[in-house]
Amino acid sequence: MKPPSQPPADELADALRLALISGVGPRLRKALLEEFGTAGGVLSAAPSDLRRVQGIGPELTRRIAVAKDEVDVQEEIERCAAGGIAILTENDPAYPRMLREIYDPPGILFVRGEIVPPDAIAIAIVGSRHATQYGLAQAERLAGSLARAGITIVSGLARGIDSAAHRGALSAGGRTLAVLGSGVLNMYPPEHAELAGEIAAHGAVMSESPPLSPPLSGAFPQRNRIISGLSLGVLVVEASTQSGALISARHAMEQGREVFAVPGRIDNRMARGCHRLIRDGAKLVETADDILEELGPLVAPTSSASGEAVHHPAELLLNEFEQQVLACISSDPTTIDQVVATSKLPTPRVLSTISVLEMRHLIRRLGGNMIARP
Repeated sequence: MKPPSQPPADELADALRLALISGVGPRLRKALLEEFGTAGGVLSAAPSDLRRVQGIGPELTRRIAVAKDEVDVQEEIERCAAGGIAILTENDPAYPRMLREIYDPPGILFVRGEIVPPDAIAIAIVGSRHATQYGLAQAERLAGSLARAGITIVSGLARGIDSAAHRGALSAGGRTLAVLGSGVLNMYPPEHAELAGEIAAHGAVMSESPPLSPPLSGAFPQRNRIISGLSLGVLVVEASTQSGALISARHAMEQGREVFAVPGRIDNRMARGCHRLIRDGAKLVETADDILEELGPLVAPTSSASGEAVHHPAELLLNEFEQQVLACISSDPTTIDQVVATSKLPTPRVLSTISVLEMRHLIRRLGGNMIARP
């Protein structure tokens, strides 16, 4: 594992202080940063200026004003360094780009393990803690299939569907990210401590709460926005109509992510949440291909585990010849004759492959024999 990433000392200390002030949640933090620019600017602001920010009352003004003197972050920094935990601020290059773009990103991420560029192609798999054997089997199967295709699996390390999804990804030799509602050194549920270690070795365990934070009930719904924020889409495998997994689905919709659901038996109450999502427009999922075919192009190209540039998740489904042909096509108009000459493949194979790429929405026809990437 690489040494933990750390931002400059002053920036880190100010960001940590702001994150540790009781009552300053992600939305208030965003409002404060929009007003004062940086965490240091917030902490140095005059009380009269702080009170101009909607939601900042007299008590919160006082807490912010005394934070530089009363909030000692050095112990937290030393604890993280000793435990191999990276502290990521929003300005850190290792901070996930997808997460940075949501409305209320966490100001600090405590990360045990490592987040790498291929993790930008991620799908969240969530569901009931009280899952049936059917639900557990589907979560593990779909996570494994997606992981083998090169997709990172994101979940919350809870009992039931979450842990099955993490295990499915690990069994397939893939990567997985776990987002906790407690601190990364205060594992909940405690029986998943060993699983958390495996995840950290093949991905990352992370939280916006300090490492020793207890599992507070209010933190779990809030961490769901991080699960969806890290992902291109959220797959709900099994959920009742009151399940917290539906909160992740709602966050996904608000963040412009895709929502997927696995159908279940009509007499199983744990399937009702999924059936409601499907009625409301979620994509019904039977296989990993159902997910990959629905995803649109990435906002910015990323690299696969093998180091190749990926512009669209569906590229992970391509065979050797399809990848070879796609590599010969750019976003500028390209003739089919150029593709044949560059790929050195027989014309019939190139033509049939172009049809496959077009069906997968990886290229488009421009008229005549001209094609291009979208």
